[in-house]
Amino acid sequence: MVRTLYTYPENFRAFKALIAAQYSGAKVTVDSSFVFGETNKSDAFLKKFPLGKVPAFESTDGKCIFESNAIAWAVANEQLRGKTPMDQAQVVSWMNFADNEILPASCTWVFPCLGIMQFNKGNTERAKEDIKKALAALNSHLLSRTYLVGERISLADITVCCTLLHLYQYVLEPSFRKPYQNANRWFTTMVNQPQVKSVIGEFKLCDKMAQFDNKKFAEVQSKLKQGGGDKKESKKEAKKEQPKEKKEKESSPPAAAPAPAPKPKDPLDALPAGNFNLDDFKRFYSNNDEDKSVPYFWEKFDKDHYSIWYCEYKYADELSKVFMTCNLIGGMFQRVDKLRKNAFASMCVFGEDKANNISGIWVWRGQELAFPLCDDWTVDYESYDWKKLDPTSEETKKLVDQYFKWIGEDNKGRKFNQGKIFK
Repeated sequence: MVRTLYTYPENFRAFKALIAAQYSGAKVTVDSSFVFGETNKSDAFLKKFPLGKVPAFESTDGKCIFESNAIAWAVANEQLRGKTPMDQAQVVSWMNFADNEILPASCTWVFPCLGIMQFNKGNTERAKEDIKKALAALNSHLLSRTYLVGERISLADITVCCTLLHLYQYVLEPSFRKPYQNANRWFTTMVNQPQVKSVIGEFKLCDKMAQFDNKKFAEVQSKLKQGGGDKKESKKEAKKEQPKEKKEKESSPPAAAPAPAPKPKDPLDALPAGNFNLDDFKRFYSNNDEDKSVPYFWEKFDKDHYSIWYCEYKYADELSKVFMTCNLIGGMFQRVDKLRKNAFASMCVFGEDKANNISGIWVWRGQELAFPLCDDWTVDYESYDWKKLDPTSEETKKLVDQYFKWIGEDNKGRKFNQGKIFK
């Protein structure tokens, strides 16, 4: 039975399923007509996969699966999944290890080096420490083992290996990876397996750690933003041609095109701007350690035209896995994207699996709660308790310091786990 995988080229998440298929013998075909940003936004695709994310998988009988680990599990065989319930549980635990302990730190460290996202020194240093912890755990586990679960390759090995690809390719230079000889041995064993090489090709380990380059970042971002350039040019040319046509057909002028709908206005734009340059602070925060950026915030902050708010998620008892809690923050950030121009936030997860919660500090233009001002912003905010803070109080300064630096404990004594910045 042939199954179809939708993905863009060189997607390490899709590699999991393709490698699993090489081992299991499952027939998986990558849709060669797939164009990222077009196909996955089409009505036909969104009917099958409402989130529009890839990789996405469709069987010949029309069953659809999203999320890369689930797809890999679907095309695997018993050997890859684990023959006993205990083996399967161990496989799943390593798949979760890859998603929770490696992937967030890998993206934070590697993506700025590729020009995909802005560099933040503090975040990068924390990501390096997180990767060291993950590699140390992996190294210790592999001290007396060839593979992660059992005596043969499983989905555990495939998933962790694919998640480590960017790290070993771009930033884990010899001196950095030297302490993790067992992990290095296992990784090189994996990438040289015929079934793996048939998917990822020849793999070259990093010689020199990649670094963030402002020029490269500007070039990559410029290319990403130029997707509509040709369309704009064609519209300009069309406008230039219109007068000629009008002269030829003066007796029957073309019907006027309906005026485009006005873009929705940001309600915060109507408020006085004050003298706090929020964009300037965001850049400073991204490019400097928090020991410098927090004092810079207080030096520039305009308490008359901006306000500071503390929020805490109301339903902590419903939260379980930390990565799922983090997804709540990411979803909220996406839904209030239009607020970015006039707001900044640091949202943090405190605690661990089955005992965690979200709280954060928000800064925006104006003195009132911003979310009710726009229907697009109201989806998530009622799930949080909101408190306006006094910018002159020592308590507020301590909270800003804690949340901007991602340190300490929340008001229930739970230790900081992960954070996300809205800027």
